[in-house]
Amino acid sequence: MIKANKKEVITFSEYSSKGARRVEAVVRIFTAACCISVMALVVFLLGYLFIQGIGSISWSFIFDSPQDRMTAGGIWPAIVGTLWLILLVSAFALPVGIATGIYLAEIAKQNKPVRVLRVAIANMAGVPSVVYGLFGFAAFSLAFGFGKSLLAMGLTLACVTLPVVITATEEALKQIPKEQRQAAMALGCTRARTLGKIVLPTALPGIITGAILGLSRAAGETAPILFTGVAFFAPVATDVTQPSMALPYHLYIMATQPTTPAPHIVWGTALVLTGMLSITNAAIAMWRSAKRRKLQW
Repeated sequence: MIKANKKEVITFSEYSSKGARRVEAVVRIFTAACCISVMALVVFLLGYLFIQGIGSISWSFIFDSPQDRMTAGGIWPAIVGTLWLILLVSAFALPVGIATGIYLAEIAKQNKPVRVLRVAIANMAGVPSVVYGLFGFAAFSLAFGFGKSLLAMGLTLACVTLPVVITATEEALKQIPKEQRQAAMALGCTRARTLGKIVLPTALPGIITGAILGLSRAAGETAPILFTGVAFFAPVATDVTQPSMALPYHLYIMATQPTTPAPHIVWGTALVLTGMLSITNAAIAMWRSAKRRKLQW
């Protein structure tokens, strides 16, 4: 018993309950304030970028090539190069990453080698992107003989993307209740059929989310492609053996010129890159929400 005064006696449980409610209210207010701050920052950044860059957007800006040392014209070769990179990363990173995530979550025994593999994947996610660039130059450009090309850039960015895809796939599969697997196998389904018909379709929204996050990171990276084939100025790439322009590097070059570049090119390029990634992420988010509403566990 805790005495508040001579006339009032408060039990320990009542005192603890009041204290817990106060702490809960403080935590709720603090977390809500943090959430609102993040949302406000995102809205401010996107709004500022939109205001600065929307005046530059036109058909000629998007579909023309740069002119006059990239102080005029458009950014079409950089857009095509970025799309090439996204396609190559999808072809290399997604099959390997998703297959690895499936193996770790559904097939591999939880022994020491698997734990070491998980640590290695986590470490891969923390490696600076410029180190991936050096690795890509040594491995793909020199050792494999791809030189400065889209193929070398795509393989390097695939290495950057792999940890994100693997981790997202494994976590998505772990979210599926074990009862679904047990029910399918009790009805006579093999392990492979259960995985293909029950587990993977249910986990697909989470897997796709991880894949899009990885591709978005790859599309916005500059350091990994500095060493492996990105060009200051190049025509539209027609195959993967050629060097190519890319939107992140184009933006970097334009923003760091010793002489002041045309501001509309800088902000317009930033808006196009951000818009491409935002539209893709929004579309996938809506698809994922619609898919999850149909799932009943």
